[in-house]
Amino acid sequence: MEAMPCHDQRVGGGGGGGSLPGGASRPPQPQGSGEAAAAAAAEDEEDRESVAAASRQLRFADRSPSPDSSGSSSSGGGGSCCGNGGCCHPGAACANGEAPQAQPSPPPPSPSPSPHAAQLKLLPMNDQIRELQTIIRDKTASRGDFVFSADRLIRLVVEEGLNQLPYTECTVTTPTGYKYEGVKFEKGNCGVSIMRSGEAMEQGLRDCCRSIRIGKILIQSDEETQRAKVYYAKFPPDIYRRKVLLMYPILSTGNTVIEAVKVLIEHGVQPNVIILLSLFSTPHGAKSIIQEFPDITILTTEVHPVAPTHFGQKYFGTD
Repeated sequence: MEAMPCHDQRVGGGGGGGSLPGGASRPPQPQGSGEAAAAAAAEDEEDRESVAAASRQLRFADRSPSPDSSGSSSSGGGGSCCGNGGCCHPGAACANGEAPQAQPSPPPPSPSPSPHAAQLKLLPMNDQIRELQTIIRDKTASRGDFVFSADRLIRLVVEEGLNQLPYTECTVTTPTGYKYEGVKFEKGNCGVSIMRSGEAMEQGLRDCCRSIRIGKILIQSDEETQRAKVYYAKFPPDIYRRKVLLMYPILSTGNTVIEAVKVLIEHGVQPNVIILLSLFSTPHGAKSIIQEFPDITILTTEVHPVAPTHFGQKYFGTD
């Protein structure tokens, strides 16, 4: 096949023909002045530089990683993309003189949710709750400050416990005749306190629900076997149809609550309608209760390895 003639021919000096990029021969140039010869020489030098630049770009493209090797080069010491279409090696500058950009580190794996997260609920922590917890734990706090702080913390827990109860939507009429869309709690709730420290929470429940019925359970540890033993239980006769707010401020081992729930089950109460209201809990106590009754709900202000077990004695003044 014959070579096509070049249509971009430049006129240069000298009688000899030059060579163009790609092997095309330059036609003989007519003799001219010294300025024309210098211009032709400059154009030849420019052509050679263009060929060298194209060759460098081809060699640079050949060094680019293939798609199959991109995964291996991007991890474990691979090059980092500089944003100009190329890929730089560690410690080397980009072709345009820019420093290579560091590869962003992969995000840390998200912590797996606790299997008990749905059953164990904590009050949102704030400075007010933190201060009340501090006073209750302080051994130098007076009994008056202790009881006052405990009653405030109990009220917060009870209020949050009521939020766990079912409700229905309703419409009321305001004194100005305006229709207001609101909610009201469904009937059929009751409280059960585990004596003796659980009785400290009864007044807080009555302050929120004036006519609520409250049952009682007396459980003590056997001196010989050290196991929790039920000595007394008194509930509303229709407790099996009610939602139960079980009150016990301190969860240490969880054995007392486990025995109390067993008594409620014997009276027809299902664990999924029991909401345990507590002030402080240990991780072991909460875990043991949920493992025994996966459907129960525990509401507390703090989960800490050390629980204030002196609560009942100091609250009732028998310490």
